[in-house]
Amino acid sequence: MLVLVILFGGSQGRTYHLIFENGGQIVGGNEVLVAGQPIGSVSSLDLTDDGEADITISVDKPLHEGTTAVTRATSLSGIANRYVSIAPGPDNAPTLPDGATLAGDNTTSAVDLDELFNTFKPRTRHALQEVIKGSATWYSGHTEGARRTYKYFAPALVSTRRLLDELTRDQRTFTQFLLTGSRALGAVAERRNDLSALTANANQALGAIASQNEALDRTLTALPPTLRQANTTFVNLRATLDDLDPLVASAKPATRNLTPFLRRLRQVSQRAVPTIHDLSLAVNRGGKANDLTDALRDLPAAQNRAGVAVPHAIKAMNDSQPVIEFTRPYAPDLLAWLTKFAEVTSYYDANGHYARVSTAEANLFHYCTAGDSNPACVGHSSGDLEPIPQSQQFSDLSFGIFTRCPGGATQPIPGSNPFLDGGNLDGKCDPSDVPPGP
Repeated sequence: MLVLVILFGGSQGRTYHLIFENGGQIVGGNEVLVAGQPIGSVSSLDLTDDGEADITISVDKPLHEGTTAVTRATSLSGIANRYVSIAPGPDNAPTLPDGATLAGDNTTSAVDLDELFNTFKPRTRHALQEVIKGSATWYSGHTEGARRTYKYFAPALVSTRRLLDELTRDQRTFTQFLLTGSRALGAVAERRNDLSALTANANQALGAIASQNEALDRTLTALPPTLRQANTTFVNLRATLDDLDPLVASAKPATRNLTPFLRRLRQVSQRAVPTIHDLSLAVNRGGKANDLTDALRDLPAAQNRAGVAVPHAIKAMNDSQPVIEFTRPYAPDLLAWLTKFAEVTSYYDANGHYARVSTAEANLFHYCTAGDSNPACVGHSSGDLEPIPQSQQFSDLSFGIFTRCPGGATQPIPGSNPFLDGGNLDGKCDPSDVPPGP
């Protein structure tokens, strides 16, 4: 019976092909584990046509659909010490046939530490090397202290594990924290130039402090008495800060846009440098009587002279006010005459130039009408033009100042001209003194 079981019963094991992105440090004979328990081993390792790793495993029990596989390392201290970790599918799922293949969407390759370092740029890797070298310098000559430190390393890991468990207990809150942190880091990344400048300035500041070690030592020695003396001030300051809380709360909305304002103010300040330079020259320039300083120096003398002249100028302005008020409405007529006189005298019509001058009355003849009592018309019929005696020719002719209102040089249009300036020219000009005709 034993021979029959060995020859014909055989094993219930199955063989499967696992397709991984890479099979680094996987060799034949590596274990296949489920929940830390071995269920088989790696039979062989081949390369697919597209350059992926085809790992053949032999397991004691069949696998079900939904099974996933991950290659892991037992530790970082060995080579070719990988194993394949299987997460079996549900027992009620169909069984995978012997020789079935788990494609790349169900397998995950282990990430080597070298791959992590390869993601860094050369400058970053060099900085990491310097950090490791610096750590070696820290522990050089401090073996006993390092040994005591390592004593608490395991409890520190346990505490860290508990901390991480607490962080991941509320996944939603932790996810929001990561998202908020991502936005915060994104904002910091946007200001990386400013952060770099801050780091450089801080480096210079710390270098300057380090160069003053003795002065810093004296300052630190004198600091405790100073703090004791300042204790009362700090106690009073605490109450002042409590009173400032409402001010700070009220100032938050006003300072929300302060950062972009200061950013733009910096640009304005840079552009204002030439203006400030010109202003400086305007205020103080080498030489005499060529800047505002010299002007202010001469201002008292100008004030003394103006003290004598200004009252007379004010009186003259007050006395000329009625004249200006009277002549102001005539400004359009005067300006029109100045601007249009050459134009109207340069054109012709059937009677000659547009601008013509004629006498209105010369008192040389008299036009006789019916019942006219003029001595020149005695004995003459109506409609005769009779000479006026020489002694009477200029008796009615008078010379004086015309008081024609503004716009009275042309035939009047109701509501337009003559212009009486809202009644200010009533009694000062004659609105009836206009040319005859429509």
